[in-house]
Amino acid sequence: MVEEGKPAPDFELPSDSGERVRLSSLRGKPVVLYFYPKDDTPGCTTQACGIRDVYADFRERGAVVLGVSPDDEASHVKFKEKYSLPFTLLADPEHEVAEEYGVWKERNMYGKKSMGIERSTFVIDSDGNVAKAMRRVKPDTHAGDVLAALP
Repeated sequence: MVEEGKPAPDFELPSDSGERVRLSSLRGKPVVLYFYPKDDTPGCTTQACGIRDVYADFRERGAVVLGVSPDDEASHVKFKEKYSLPFTLLADPEHEVAEEYGVWKERNMYGKKSMGIERSTFVIDSDGNVAKAMRRVKPDTHAGDVLAALP
């Protein structure tokens, strides 16, 4: 389980641009690592567009924003283009990183149990430590909540 004050688990995942992103390569900058269930669904779109709308504030703070879901790169490209998302989306189709961060959970959707991502965000400081772990975040207040948590 990922804990505040402890090093964030390193990983490398493919991005919407086709490049691979390694968390440890971003040291020196705060990182907003947010996990969301699925591209182009109502809650996930609200969440992503909320970040998009205040992205300049994240940039002012020097923060790198990374969105992670089990969707593949092609899905991320469509989602990013459709909503003009200015930040990087990472593909975790085998949910290895989601499991490592403790956000791959059993969910009860419409009376049916299934495994999926629990909407969660980790603010990682410039030294690579978890400054804030935010679980079960609300899509409509997410961006403001994360900005308030940035060191």
